[in-house]
Amino acid sequence: MELGEGIRWTDRGIVLVDILAGRLLTAVGHPADPLRQLAQLPVPLGAVAPVADAPGTWIAAAGTGICLLAPDGSTGWLAQPDADAARPMRMNDATTDPFGRFWAGSMAYDADEGAGSLYRVDQDGTVTRVLHGITVPNGPAFTADGATMYLADSARGIIRRYPVDPATAELGPPEVFVTVDDGSPDGMVVDVEGAVWVAVWGTGSVRRYLPDGRLDRTLGLPARQPAGVCLQEDFLHITTARVGLAEPGPYDGAVFTARVDVPGRPATAYRHDGSASFPGERS
Repeated sequence: MELGEGIRWTDRGIVLVDILAGRLLTAVGHPADPLRQLAQLPVPLGAVAPVADAPGTWIAAAGTGICLLAPDGSTGWLAQPDADAARPMRMNDATTDPFGRFWAGSMAYDADEGAGSLYRVDQDGTVTRVLHGITVPNGPAFTADGATMYLADSARGIIRRYPVDPATAELGPPEVFVTVDDGSPDGMVVDVEGAVWVAVWGTGSVRRYLPDGRLDRTLGLPARQPAGVCLQEDFLHITTARVGLAEPGPYDGAVFTARVDVPGRPATAYRHDGSASFPGERS
């Protein structure tokens, strides 16, 4: 893949994206089998989550906003908040919290300083900007109780930890969780012990940080740009990227799997409460 990211363990299996190519992919069968393409969009596709009670439908961070991706590949836009930005923008990483809300980050194509934002999609379909001034947002990742959110600002080498009000989803004041000096923190996932696995772009490594921020272990890869991680029980799946490498190696852009001793949980589906119909026309 050019830019493999957004890998998730869902109730529909393992899904991941090739962001710049707009491809939604799934891993089926043996780990060595080819990935199967579920959909391709004409815009970048940052990440998806399944929509509860809507088989084959996904909510997606794509293009300059958030859309629903139907089983036939058509899209219904909830909002495109970065469509009229002063510089070309695209969506990046995204995930659901344990309550079924969808959180998605945006960034400038050329990673302009502070141009990105974090958006939250509530269960009624409302899209709200909750943070701005981010350069390259990755994650977010949530603890099992939904009370803590981790968000990486990759270009600045910082992972911040935010308290989250479970009732309102309002974010409290952040604290610096980890600073990475030798690479860029990218995709993240929280395991059942509350530790955070981080793909560290540019280092060929995935690192596990304990809840107090201490580095617990490092997993080395034969690919220079790890970009996404997910835990499928005790299997750690890792996406990587070839983009930006003058001479990509044979494993740059591959997906890797490693057995670990602390499992993870499946990603939560986006839950629409039915109080209002989704806005936007299908195309």
